Amino acid sequence: MATPERPYQGGRMIPDNNGVMFRSLTSRGVAAYGLAAALTLLYVVIYFGDRIAGGAVQLWMQANVYGHLESLSQTLRGRPADQWFFYGTLYTVAVLVFGARMLHRYRTVPYQIVRTLSVMLFQLGFAYLLPNLLVLFKQPEFYFSYFWPLKPEYLYPYTWTHYGGTGVYFLIVAAFLSFVATPVLTYYFGKRWYCSWVCGCGGLANTAGDSFRHLSNKSSAAWRLERMTIYPILGLIVIVTALLWINSLTSGSVFGRFSQSLAEWYGFYIGAIFSGVIGVGFYPLLGTRIWCRFGCPMAAILGMLQVKLSRFRITTNGGHCISCGNCSTYCEMGIDVRAYAQNREDIIRASCVGCGICSAVCPRGVLRLESGRLQIVESKHEIVTTRR
Repeated sequence: MATPERPYQGGRMIPDNNGVMFRSLTSRGVAAYGLAAALTLLYVVIYFGDRIAGGAVQLWMQANVYGHLESLSQTLRGRPADQWFFYGTLYTVAVLVFGARMLHRYRTVPYQIVRTLSVMLFQLGFAYLLPNLLVLFKQPEFYFSYFWPLKPEYLYPYTWTHYGGTGVYFLIVAAFLSFVATPVLTYYFGKRWYCSWVCGCGGLANTAGDSFRHLSNKSSAAWRLERMTIYPILGLIVIVTALLWINSLTSGSVFGRFSQSLAEWYGFYIGAIFSGVIGVGFYPLLGTRIWCRFGCPMAAILGMLQVKLSRFRITTNGGHCISCGNCSTYCEMGIDVRAYAQNREDIIRASCVGCGICSAVCPRGVLRLESGRLQIVESKHEIVTTRR
C-alpha cells in the first residue's frame, strides 16, 4: 500500500510520486485530454470571447460567470467585473490553493517552503492586489512582478506617453528591473530569483502544474527546438521595441503602421496564443513549462546571463548516485539531470530555473543548489572544486 511519504537520507521525508505514471490525469490519459481541452477552451473564451459569435459568448460569460465577482471587483478596483478581473482572480486563487498543496507536500524541504511562499506572495500582492488598488485610486494599472521583455508594452513608447504622471515612475522602476536588477540578481542567484520566486507564469507552473512536471520532453530534439524558438522570440521582441521607438521618434515617417502591426501580431500570437492558450492549456499533455522553455523572452535573457555570468549552479556528488532517475523524471525543464550526476558534472544550463525539485526528490542527497564563488583547490592527488 502506497504511503503519502517515504524516508529520506538523514531522516528527512520526500514526496512519494507512486502512481503518477498510471493515473489517467497525469499520464496523458482520457482525463488529461479532457482537462487540456477544458483549460484551452477557458483561455479561448477569456481571450477571444468578444470575437466569437459576434460577441454573444462574451455577453453570456459576463452575465453568468464574470458577474459573480461584481462585488469583489467594485471593492478592489471600483469597476465592474470583466473577463480580465475574472482571469486574474482565478489565476491567483489557483496559485494560492495549489501553493498550499505544495507547502504541505514539501513541508520538510525548507527551500521549497520559502520558494512557494515567495511566488504566492508576489502573485497575491504584486500581480493582483496592488494593480487593482491602483485602479481604485485612479492610477495606471501596473503589474510589479512583470517587466520587459516578458511585459514588452512597459517599454513601448506609447505606454510612456499614455501613463503619464505617477505611471512614469512605475515604468522607470520596470526599466530599472529589466536592465539593472536583472543582471545583478542573476549573477548572485541565477534565473531562479525570477523564474521560480517571482514570475506568475513560473508560479502557476510550480503550484497548479506540479502534478504534470514529469511530462516535460527530455529528448535532445526538444532541447534543440528550445534553442531554435526561445532566442528568435527574444530577438523579435527586441526588434519590435526598437522599431516602435524609431517610429515614435520620427513621427511615423520611417515604418508607418508596420511597427504597430508587428507589435499587435506579437501580442496576439506570442503573448496570447503561445503563452496563454498553449502554455497553460497543454499542462496535462506537455508539462508545465512549455512557454518558459520554448517562448519566454525573459527566460532567454536570464538563461544567457546564468550560463555566462551567474555563480548559481547545481553541484553533484556522483559517487552517491544510484541512477534511480527521479531527478531527470521530475525536471520540469526537460534536463537530463541524472547524466550530469553520473558524470560528476555541475549543472549549468540556460534552461534550469532552479526550482530545486531534482534535489528534493533525490533519495541520496546527490544534488545541491549553490550560489557560491567557484574555488579550485589543488592537492597532491586530486583537484577539488569547492564553493565559498
